[in-house]
Amino acid sequence: MNYSEFLKSKQHSQVDYGIEPFFFPNNLFDFQKHVATYSIKKGRCAVFLDTGLGKTIIELTIARNYIQHTNKPVLIICPLAVAFQFLKEAERFGIDDISYSKDGKYDTKIVVCNYERLEKFNSNDFNCVILDESSILKNFEGATKKLCTNFLQKVKYRYLFTATPSPNDYVELGTSSEALGYLGYIDMLTKFFKNNNNTIKASGQHRAGEEWYLKPHAEKSFWQWMSSWSISMRKPSDLGFSDALHTLPSLDEVQTIVRNKQPIAINNQCSLFNFPATNFFEIKAEVRATIQERCEMAVEKATDHDISVYWVNLNDEADLISKLDKEAYEIKGKMNIDEKEEVLLSFSNGDIKKLITKASITAFGLNWQHCNHTTYFPTYSYEQYYQAIRRFWRFGQTRPVTVDLVLSDGQTRIMESLMIKKNKAIQMFENLTTQTNSDYKITKKEFDKQILLPSFIN
Repeated sequence: MNYSEFLKSKQHSQVDYGIEPFFFPNNLFDFQKHVATYSIKKGRCAVFLDTGLGKTIIELTIARNYIQHTNKPVLIICPLAVAFQFLKEAERFGIDDISYSKDGKYDTKIVVCNYERLEKFNSNDFNCVILDESSILKNFEGATKKLCTNFLQKVKYRYLFTATPSPNDYVELGTSSEALGYLGYIDMLTKFFKNNNNTIKASGQHRAGEEWYLKPHAEKSFWQWMSSWSISMRKPSDLGFSDALHTLPSLDEVQTIVRNKQPIAINNQCSLFNFPATNFFEIKAEVRATIQERCEMAVEKATDHDISVYWVNLNDEADLISKLDKEAYEIKGKMNIDEKEEVLLSFSNGDIKKLITKASITAFGLNWQHCNHTTYFPTYSYEQYYQAIRRFWRFGQTRPVTVDLVLSDGQTRIMESLMIKKNKAIQMFENLTTQTNSDYKITKKEFDKQILLPSFIN
């Protein structure tokens, strides 16, 4: 490959986007039809819809329209064990010609696969690709993330669906824009943002302590720009529709603090009392020192519930809970994809009553309305926490949901951080939905002046 070919391979396809929709399944809610119409006309779009609002059927509707338009198959890429939900939803709405491919082979027009199996497919076979729960890409290693980005780059019609568009880091929204072929990541930074170091690092990787913030005069323009390639909704009324059939049950987030019997040493000096951990090493020591107490408390909280999920962060936590709760099945990282899917499906179908898992493995896309209790060991990741509890607390859940947050007395700052990020996420969605109907375009200025050469150049 020569240099010209290399540059060409990095270019996005320069085409007009979108088509007029001509297919909608029966029984779509009015807001679902509105979102589908907007997205199909846009052609390349990020769809930020909260859990339980029908992302699956909207994605299937988009797929069916582009199949009829292009006569080529559409690929839907989703998290582990979510493919079966697409098959069930398609059957419920009378959409056929769909299959779940694990090996890259298929004979249907709608093809569903996992992110982990994307390497088995060829992007040239598809004119439309849909990423379900696209924010999960941040949980993958660089190779998988790069594969997804490169796969999208040459596809004409592209869609990103997620419920959590980087709630605690606005800057990451630029990667979505770039993946869709709109304003590039670095271009977005220079246009709308500044940082406390007054620098732009070409690699997009931030230095430690570097903070990015919206330029005050550009804040409104930023949200209007976002609305030009995305649509957002946390409840139907955000888009002017009725919330009558979409109300969430109550959510009870209960914090239980266990005492660390071995307070962490500060400046190599032991303390009589346990102070909140403040840095990485103190937090790590605090977590390790309280595994027994936290796991025992989590099992105690789950005892009164027939069905429950334990969210853990460490293998040692999972191993201990497995010993304490003999009913619980564990999703292990060393399992192959088929083994993980089998356990997740068994839990979804009610064959398994208690599940031990990590948010990085199974927090995205799964519908677990049959369960209304969970225990959670908090970390600084608000997105993982939000996605984990939304497996249960989602539209379609008919019972109150209880989340038992189990932490030690030295982890209180983690909860403070989660609450701050929660407020930022709420504010971000309010800004997005406020600007949804705004019209905004990025304009390019062409240089049209005569070039005057120096007298010594003739």
